[in-house]
Amino acid sequence: MTVDDEGAWDDEVAPVTSLASEFGDYTLTVDEAAAGQRIDAFLAAAIDGVSRARIRRSIDEGLATVNGTQQKAAYRTLLGDQIQIRIAAAVEAPLPEPIPLDLLYEDDVIAVVNKPAGMVVHPAKGHWAGTLAAALVHRFNDGLSAVGGQVRPGIVHRLDRETSGAIVVAKNDAAHESLARQFHDRLVQKEYLAISAGRFDRDADRVNEPIGPHPTHREKMAIRGDHPDSRPAETFFEVLERFPGFAVVRCRPKTGRTHQIRLHLAYLRCPVLCDKQYGSRSRITLGEVRSITRQKRLGGDAPDDEVLLARHALHAHRLSFAHPVSGTAMTVEAPLPKDMERFLEVLRSAV
Repeated sequence: MTVDDEGAWDDEVAPVTSLASEFGDYTLTVDEAAAGQRIDAFLAAAIDGVSRARIRRSIDEGLATVNGTQQKAAYRTLLGDQIQIRIAAAVEAPLPEPIPLDLLYEDDVIAVVNKPAGMVVHPAKGHWAGTLAAALVHRFNDGLSAVGGQVRPGIVHRLDRETSGAIVVAKNDAAHESLARQFHDRLVQKEYLAISAGRFDRDADRVNEPIGPHPTHREKMAIRGDHPDSRPAETFFEVLERFPGFAVVRCRPKTGRTHQIRLHLAYLRCPVLCDKQYGSRSRITLGEVRSITRQKRLGGDAPDDEVLLARHALHAHRLSFAHPVSGTAMTVEAPLPKDMERFLEVLRSAV
């Protein structure tokens, strides 16, 4: 079992009426018994030997159509739908790459890595090299769990590409299963630090808003309670520091939906700074901060064109869980990365 911190999909399956090819191209017709199922679950049940993850990747790459039109993996089948799909090539196991790892903790069965911003966790479309998985294979050779399959050796949960911070890795299957169960049962305490744009109207609160697929953008999610694939999502937040136009926020997600913290802070009109998907900018310079705060002396003599942040300012600061062998309560912290530290140093320079 592999837990996806960014969200998962349901495990419904459905029967299928016909297959037209044994060479990767399939034509299927939805009968009455299969109607109403997610298309990825429907296809996974229909095509022997192909995982649901690979089915979903094929859909995401535009290799599937319903009645001649591309649909998302969350599309619900209708009686009589004609589905055509070409199965995407299998993703091969990551090749070892000598990428340095910042290990926050390590023993015989687990490791906790401080993932840098910009690193993709495992191979995916457009990101076949330079992944955390490739670095792990190089560092630990065969000493990683196989529960997540050959593409995700040792990986129990994920972080967004631009999110930095603590991620736990399992070195054997038993440790992986124990950690995955803790994530699933919400026994893992996750704490994130974010720099947000805007002004919070309270010091602490909970956001309890469901998250589902975005109605028009495949790569985004949305706050919506009117979609059959929306799932409950709850985040506790606490404002730690306030500045003109900005705030430092501690976030503790109770659930683990895709883009949950980013969506919930945007819902409060205080999006994570430099979140190009859910905010208004993808980078910010010192000059822009000086203008927003109306403090020309911020940052000393540094030039206005200094880029302070060029990724969303979200950091997985702390993970607390039970050790998978001893059961001992553990808390591992990842220090704030240099770009976020520099931004806060600038903000604090005028205080």
